[in-house]
Amino acid sequence: MEAVVLVGGQGTRLQPLTIRTPKPMLPFAGAPFLTHQITRLRAAGVEHIVLATSYRAEVFAEHFGNGKELGIRIDYVTETEPLGTGGGIRNVARRLESGPADAVLIVNGDVLSGHDIGAQLELHRRREAAATLHLVEVPDARPFGCVPTDSHNRVTGFFEKSPEPVTNRINAGCYVFARHVIDEIPEGRVVSVERETFPGLLEDKQMVLGYVDNAYWLDVGTPRAFVKGSSDVVRGVVDSPVLSGSVGESLIDPDASVHPNAVITGGSVIGPRSVVESGATVHSTVVADGAHIGSGAVIGFSLIGRRAVIGRKAMLNDVVIGEGAKIGENNELANGIRIWTDAVIPDAAIRFSPLP
Repeated sequence: MEAVVLVGGQGTRLQPLTIRTPKPMLPFAGAPFLTHQITRLRAAGVEHIVLATSYRAEVFAEHFGNGKELGIRIDYVTETEPLGTGGGIRNVARRLESGPADAVLIVNGDVLSGHDIGAQLELHRRREAAATLHLVEVPDARPFGCVPTDSHNRVTGFFEKSPEPVTNRINAGCYVFARHVIDEIPEGRVVSVERETFPGLLEDKQMVLGYVDNAYWLDVGTPRAFVKGSSDVVRGVVDSPVLSGSVGESLIDPDASVHPNAVITGGSVIGPRSVVESGATVHSTVVADGAHIGSGAVIGFSLIGRRAVIGRKAMLNDVVIGEGAKIGENNELANGIRIWTDAVIPDAAIRFSPLP
């Protein structure tokens, strides 16, 4: 079984953390986010993964190598110019080993999902479909593209964002393609699977199925969503093979130093070589490698980059702190503020009172 994981995006919504690190490689529940996806694919029976890379492609190979440590084979194909979702998939075809009718999983590199991959594959194979899409039902489908299906699970259309959606079922970013579908995508140009490939299959009367599974699903492309997803994995709201059943209010690396009086809750992650001093409170937050949290600091729902320093009694809520940034004592930051890489904020220079 093979899978393609699309990890070429620049992750602009998560800047400044993605300036030096691709989004799928950001620390998430004790490992790079992509590690959680790879181990889940392995658990579903995938033996060979091709990573479709572009932005900072070297980071992936340096970390994962040939995949041996994760018990899976990994190959890499780097996109030298943007080709869209369909073009990116077609670009990796030469590394796939499957036959024309074999099923190939395609996974977006920014989706955290608890759906049953095996059941999606079983539906695809049993019905001999050209493509089978994981669909989820959302309360408000207006921000998404909608995918209606008939009573036999056949997709009947693809509709862009609309103020009056035709259905609350949306594309969840995990597809199964018959290998020949990948080979039929035009090569060497920008192609969108949503706007060209899937509608083209319908026009050709090929079978496109929707697999509806309303298990946990989250696009982790924004800071708030990334923090929520990491916290949910740590607390066991959604399973990940990376944690092997270990869940709780916090995940503290053995190489981190956390004072006994510090309070770490809400599924927070404290990365290796990080320090959390006496009286600090960290809630639903990802603290990356080598960061330093000063005494009495209060941090919630935030992303703290590698080697960042948070001063004494600083208060942070819903913020992103870039790598190597230094936040002085008694600062109050909230409401989605982003502090850039290596920036220095003097003591008590920013005050929001009260914090939400």
